[in-house]
Amino acid sequence: MNKKEFRGYIFDCDGTLVDSMPAHYAAWNEIMLNYGVQFTEKRFYELGGVSSDKIVAKLAEEAGIVLDADAVSQEKEALFLTKVHLVEPMSKVIQIVEEVRNNFPIAVATGSTREIAEIELKKIGVYSWFQVIVTSEDVKRGKPFPDIYLEAAKRIGVPAKECCAFEDTDLGLEAAEAAGMAVVDIRKI
Repeated sequence: MNKKEFRGYIFDCDGTLVDSMPAHYAAWNEIMLNYGVQFTEKRFYELGGVSSDKIVAKLAEEAGIVLDADAVSQEKEALFLTKVHLVEPMSKVIQIVEEVRNNFPIAVATGSTREIAEIELKKIGVYSWFQVIVTSEDVKRGKPFPDIYLEAAKRIGVPAKECCAFEDTDLGLEAAEAAGMAVVDIRKI
């Protein structure tokens, strides 16, 4: 990756900056089992980048049951907070952030809530590095729609086509590409 090609850098949070996916899955599995819904790890990773309320709605629909997506989502996020001590930095991506943060505007674009994103970024010691954090609460449509990436680019003042996005999920990559950004699939670095 030639860093001189881009004027802005945008990073997903969970699974990209922060190795939080095992803790998120543990919370999801426990909550959904309370409602009699099997949520396999494979399915969990397929839905990476989707906001919690939309995951609950999708799982409820697939199981043929009715759930209050907002309430169940809040239960899951509360349970995750009890597991946040398990999260660790994604070293290879954090190294890239360190290389660009003093010379380019950088942002986080996450399908998570602001509370969770801030707690995770503070836990790994990089919260203050980012000028902008855009969460699922800041846009109407989450990933795979480009909205969150477009909003992040707007907030750092860099046209989307001049940004490079870092992602760990297919839906996230699709969102960044739809925004017109160059993308780095961190699963390949």
